[in-house]
Amino acid sequence: MRLQDEVVGEKHQPFSNVSAKMIRHYEGLGLLAPVALTDSGYRQYGEADVRTLQFIKRGRELGFSMIEIAELVGLWRNRTRASASLKRVAQKHVEDLAVRIEAMQSMQRTLASLLTHCPDNERPDCPILDDLAGGCC
Repeated sequence: MRLQDEVVGEKHQPFSNVSAKMIRHYEGLGLLAPVALTDSGYRQYGEADVRTLQFIKRGRELGFSMIEIAELVGLWRNRTRASASLKRVAQKHVEDLAVRIEAMQSMQRTLASLLTHCPDNERPDCPILDDLAGGCC
């Protein structure tokens, strides 16, 4: 099956769920190989391109950065890869996620504490704003 770029962006959108602008971005990053134009000026994408788009989309859903996704796409395309290489990338990502989760939980605890001290009345003073302003006001 060959997909024209206007079709990838519209008709097959649910299939790839990637905008034409993002497809161009992925081409620019080298994640998708450049494709030839038809006589009418449209790019044609094949099944392998759609699978790559699905791979990238899933990587983004799992929170991988574009740099990590580029590395994973390279490993995915390399049929002689060692699974240890994939595990290394995934393990580092899990560790990074744990750090980010802890940071977000800390933010949540801080905001929850500030909320308990906010009087929720008609007065203008509020510890939330004081904290955001660094206690300067």
